[in-house]
Amino acid sequence: MSDFSTTAILLKRIEYGDNDLIITFFTPEKGKISAIAKHAKKSVRRFGGILEIFSVLKLVCRNGRGKLPYLQEASLAHTFSNIRCNIRKAVYASYWAELINEWLEQDQKQEELYMLFWHVLEKLDSGLISEEMLSILFQMRFMSISGFCPNLTHCCTCGIEMDKIRENRLVFDLEQGGIVCNNCVTDALIRRIFMSKGTIKQLLWLDCGDLEKAARIRFSPQSLKESLYFLESFVSYHLGKTIRSLDVLRQLRQ
Repeated sequence: MSDFSTTAILLKRIEYGDNDLIITFFTPEKGKISAIAKHAKKSVRRFGGILEIFSVLKLVCRNGRGKLPYLQEASLAHTFSNIRCNIRKAVYASYWAELINEWLEQDQKQEELYMLFWHVLEKLDSGLISEEMLSILFQMRFMSISGFCPNLTHCCTCGIEMDKIRENRLVFDLEQGGIVCNNCVTDALIRRIFMSKGTIKQLLWLDCGDLEKAARIRFSPQSLKESLYFLESFVSYHLGKTIRSLDVLRQLRQ
């Protein structure tokens, strides 16, 4: 990789040796990139203490001898300070960042996902929209962008359209990745989740259209609960990975 400069959102930082950090950041042009920040662990002067999760940074990286580039310069573009000083907001943002980090391959451009992440962080920082609503929006759009969107429009066994299913409470099968009508439900469906038609219709509406309008849709307390449980279960299952921040998030809600 040649030398480059970019604007990026910091996703993760881990200690590397006695003095260095490996930082992983998300850029609109290059996707996810990791770099070594030399002497960043002990020297505040080196990067001014700005290498914090969720910070938006302007970075200059140069090619190193190894696989990872070196972080040469970093300046702060945006802090999202209200997220960092609120434990609930920080845990939600950590969950979204972990999803992106676990799914996205290195150097895979995902400008749409970058803009989505920026949007939900900005709204989370403003406090104008609830954390739960933003998390539902982020996960629905994240799944569409990443290509493993759930089938919520028709029975994945017989194909009957959701609107034509008479029952109001439907089964979603995690293994098949879609809803199953009552006529097709069997005891073999061991990874099932129950949702109302109303919740499903609201999720479908969130998955299209303008982000600003989508974030302002109102969910009932029951629909919020159903949506969060469904989305967090579905995303974790299809990523095939343990999302550590999800455990913290669920404990926080209790």
